Formats: sequence, C-alpha cells, structure tokens
Amino acid sequence: MQLADLYNKALEFQFLSIEEGMFLFEHAPLTELMFVANEMKKHHAPHGKVTWQIDRNVNTTNVCIANCKFCNFYRIPGHKESYITDISTYRKKIQETIKYGGDQLLLQGGHHPKLGLDFYTNIFRQIKQEFPTIKLHALGPPEVAHITKLEKSTHREVLKALHEAGLDSLPGAGAEILVDRVRRLISKGKCGSDEWLAIMHEAHLQNITTSATMMFGHVETIEERFIHLTRIREVQAAKPANTKGFLAFIPWTFQDVDTLLAKIRGVHNLTTAEEYIKMLAISRIMLPNIKNLQASWLTVGKETAQICLHGGANDFGSIMLEENVVSAAGANHWFTYKTIQNAITEAGFEPQLRNQQYEWRDLPENIEEQVVAQ
Repeated sequence: MQLADLYNKALEFQFLSIEEGMFLFEHAPLTELMFVANEMKKHHAPHGKVTWQIDRNVNTTNVCIANCKFCNFYRIPGHKESYITDISTYRKKIQETIKYGGDQLLLQGGHHPKLGLDFYTNIFRQIKQEFPTIKLHALGPPEVAHITKLEKSTHREVLKALHEAGLDSLPGAGAEILVDRVRRLISKGKCGSDEWLAIMHEAHLQNITTSATMMFGHVETIEERFIHLTRIREVQAAKPANTKGFLAFIPWTFQDVDTLLAKIRGVHNLTTAEEYIKMLAISRIMLPNIKNLQASWLTVGKETAQICLHGGANDFGSIMLEENVVSAAGANHWFTYKTIQNAITEAGFEPQLRNQQYEWRDLPENIEEQVVAQ
C-alpha cells in the first residue's frame, strides 16, 4: 500500500478498508492525516464555520442493571442514592436551560428494571405539552433495547411510540466499541453490537435523526476501532435516501478515574493528545458519508480539541449546562456560551450556534451566562 494512493482514495470520498485504515494509523504522518481530513471537512462544511450548541444533559434515572465497568454514575436498584427524576425537576431544569439559551434536553439514564415504555412516553408528552419548543435528544440504542425487552415488543414499535410522544432525535450513546468481545468485557449488560446497529437502522427508516460515538482507549485493539468505524458507515450507507441518518460522529476517550476497569482490571486511559487527534482525523477519512465530526473537548480538553478543528472536526459540541456521567469518571473541562465561542475564535474559526439538526440559530438576546464552578 502507498500512502499517496490512500490519500487520493479518501479525497475521492471512497470507503477505505479496515486494512487501509490501519495502514494509515500506523504509517501516515499526523500532519498529512490532518491535511486530508481537513480537505474532506471543507467539502462537508464549505462555510468554514465551527458549530456549537447549548443543551443540558438530564438523567431520567441513575438506577441501572447494566453494570458497565467504566461507569461511576449508576446505582443498583434500592440504593439509598438512587432516584427517578420527577416532572417538577424537569420543569425547573428546562426553565433554567431556556434562561441560559438552550433549546434541547439530552435525556439519558440507566437501565431501570421497572421503567417501561409508558414511563418514557408520558414524560416526553408532558415535557412537550409544557415546553413545545424544547427538543428531546433522548435515550440511546441500549435504552431502547432495554425498553423493548421489558415490553416484549420490537424496536420498530418502541421507536415509533417514543417518536410520536416527542422524541426528536436519538443520541449515539452506548456504542463504546461495536465489537462484542469488547462489549462483554466492559458493558456486558448492554445490548450487543448487532442490536445497537439494528436500532439505529430502524431509527433511520423512521426518519429519526441520530448521532454515533466511539469510546476508545481501554481494552479494544486498533483493529477493533476500525471495525467500529466501518460498521457505523455501513449503517449510514443503508439509510433511506430521503433521510439524514447519522448527523454526526463523536469519538471520545475512556475516562478512568475510580472506574471498575481501572480498579479491578488495571485498565487506564493512556491515549495521548496526538493519538486522539490522529483518531479524529482518521474518523473523518473512514466516514466520508457522515457530514459532521465533533471534537470531544469534554474528555480531551480545550487545546487538543482546538487542534482537531484543523484536522477534520467542524463541530465543537455543546457547552452542556449539566453533565453527570462522563464527569463522574474524571472529565473536568467546562465551557460557558462565551468561553466556547472564545475557544473557537482562538483556533481561527468563526463560531456558529446550532440546533441538534445542525441548523444555524441566532444567539438569544436575553441569554444569561451560567456560573461554572471550576
């Protein structure tokens, strides 16, 4: 294999094989990978702006029976710290979100053994009735799989009911690495890789937009990272022509503080900034059919994420007015609506506020700046 041939193939937006991707990872200079990825980014985002969002991650419940080895957030059923979020709490948090300029809730939680489809559809309907302009970027394939199992139903029927109740889009949560060897080691209680991908495909058939993620830097091999990328693009290639499918891809690094993976298995995140930038650039190269690529400032920090904007990323994600899951494992980076724009400007780009559909929106006139505890 010749690097120049692979670069040209990528710039023609052809699918590179797993072997070709691994060859780039092992042999291509970082600067050249960044150049190719950046040229591909220009095709998808010719305006040259970097988009960002204001939303809030609200957890429906912290009760979970999945027992993921990288999660410090969950509590077992009956634990004294367990909770189910009530409507008065949603109401307060949505009012705050609007005050801070947000237009969306990212609703996720644990695999609660007693919360079925009616629980979620009732919550979605009540939120939409009181706050019709708030978008719900809610649940994720593992939660949909869990609800389907509780209801003895189908992915199709569960997604249809959730969508009709107010679900606007489906986040790419729980992907981790879409290889079952890895999933058995780190998230055995979640759906397998085939089911995760099948749920996303069904969402696309119902014209529900989604995103995809990859959590790396734990027990996976380099080859398994590339299997993950190719499986994501295959689902995107299979979407109906009139749908958007995966709107974005977000690679992020395993956060290891106090996790069972670290304590029991001795697994630590040894991903360097250079390796993250390389994986992000290669993600752009391996996923030519996904338009938006987001740099995970939450897990890698401002400076590394800024460099990624020159290596394939066109989106800086959300300021996340609230986030309780990844931060519980050690992610401690934060932005306000002012500082995220400053970071994008410092990197040499024009910031552009967006919604979940990657449509541009104006910054609200009466927006308040959230006070962030550093």
